[in-house]
Amino acid sequence: MSVLDNKAIRGYILRLVGDDGMTIVEKMLEKVPDTEVTDEKVAEVSGINLNLVRKTLYILYENHLAMYRRERDKDSGWLTYLWKLDLNNAEHMLKNESRKLIKKLERRLIFENNEFYICQEEPPHRILFEYAMETNFVCPVDGSPLVYHDNILDKQALQKRIEALKESVKL
Repeated sequence: MSVLDNKAIRGYILRLVGDDGMTIVEKMLEKVPDTEVTDEKVAEVSGINLNLVRKTLYILYENHLAMYRRERDKDSGWLTYLWKLDLNNAEHMLKNESRKLIKKLERRLIFENNEFYICQEEPPHRILFEYAMETNFVCPVDGSPLVYHDNILDKQALQKRIEALKESVKL
């Protein structure tokens, strides 16, 4: 069973490297698993442009999902980079990203405890109570009257998303 069979991990990697990058990862797992290969070989087996292969490999490296080793050719002095996927960290990296997102959503939930007013125009502009009061409850963007906005559904949706993420990472 491949680590890419996990939908969450697959989605995480896809978000990092995009569709072409995912093709590169899949082809490396299929054609050269557990093998050190040059970026040229990866381009060959994946059918993807060499520059995009290099960009993808560096993104994976920066996110601890690939590693490389450099070798110097004794005759020419050229450096050769040998790449290898290491997707064992994918679950750990996904959990870290989830924790960051949870913190961001919790800050947003705290912000949602404010009182808001909106205008009746499309799209409606949402204004904090203090600012609405300063503008005599007139939208500073379009001049229309501001009315109270009940954001209880927004807060409930945020809370539900936070709880689901916490459950997914077992916090």
